Amino acid sequence: MGKIEVKRFSSADETRPFKSHGRVEILNIAGGTVGRAIFEPGWRWSVDVGPLAGTKSCQMAHSAYVLSGRTHVVMDDGAEVDLGPGDYAFIPPGHDGWTVGDEPCVILDVIGMAEYAKPSRETRTEEASPGSQAP
Repeated sequence: MGKIEVKRFSSADETRPFKSHGRVEILNIAGGTVGRAIFEPGWRWSVDVGPLAGTKSCQMAHSAYVLSGRTHVVMDDGAEVDLGPGDYAFIPPGHDGWTVGDEPCVILDVIGMAEYAKPSRETRTEEASPGSQAP
């Protein structure tokens, strides 16, 4: 029989700050990963996370619930959607997104956070090289 696990984002297992404009708080629970992303006004994936990922668009799938604020998502094929409080969305790989308005967008993501906003191997190598600058 399994054990009940209880964790809080206020004591996250890991916090990954974006280049600017927010962070993602990670909980590792029941063999999986859940993330609470706080996208501050001005946040844009291609600016704040893209340099960490080393890709032109987000290559993670997301199964996400919007707790507060608003976000706009644009797929690589041009499809677009606005998401707001109470929306639950599946977003496949290949997208950009940004916070809409002057309120932080807070999203709970249950599938796309294990590697989200972790520096790519190339970025980690550049950061470790003498004389290099962080993205």
